[in-house]
Amino acid sequence: MANILIACERSGKVRDAFRRLGHNAWSCDIEPADDGSKYHIQRDALSVILGHKWASAHGWDALIAFPPCTHLASSGARWFPEKRADGRQQQAIDFFMALVDAPIKHIAVENPVGIMSTEYRKPSQIIQPWQYGHGETKATCLWLKNLPKLQPTEIVDGREQRIWKMGPSADRAKKRSETYDGIARAMAAQWHKAIK
Repeated sequence: MANILIACERSGKVRDAFRRLGHNAWSCDIEPADDGSKYHIQRDALSVILGHKWASAHGWDALIAFPPCTHLASSGARWFPEKRADGRQQQAIDFFMALVDAPIKHIAVENPVGIMSTEYRKPSQIIQPWQYGHGETKATCLWLKNLPKLQPTEIVDGREQRIWKMGPSADRAKKRSETYDGIARAMAAQWHKAIK
């Protein structure tokens, strides 16, 4: 059983997929868990990586992180000049890199196509929901450390751009960033052996 931190996750989808396989997986975010789980730590991810009881007692064996993409994704490029000027983009880059450089053996950092391909390096792979049972397109980059590339589990037709076409709403950002169930299951099923 490995100690796994799912950083910047509120939905609990990835956390629960690993817990179902017997791992001691915890989600963390500055916001409360959507499902009210007792396996969620409502704190800044970097403080949890370095200072939470599991980190100090046992250490984290793996980190799977979903840092905010608001200031990094190519979809918001028209606002980049003002985000550079006021420091928001640099803060987002620094947070992303702190996750990449965390003192943990196995790391996966997820983000959409954006500036981290040039600020850091090209992603280890780019996946799509339609490769994991969801008939939609949403190019998702993964930067991996000591983890294998994800293999498709269920290629489906459809391939809508539902996320791109999503209209304005109070919870639009949350809905756009939520991990698909099929991808969460693939992460757990394919990475849990490497993490043991």
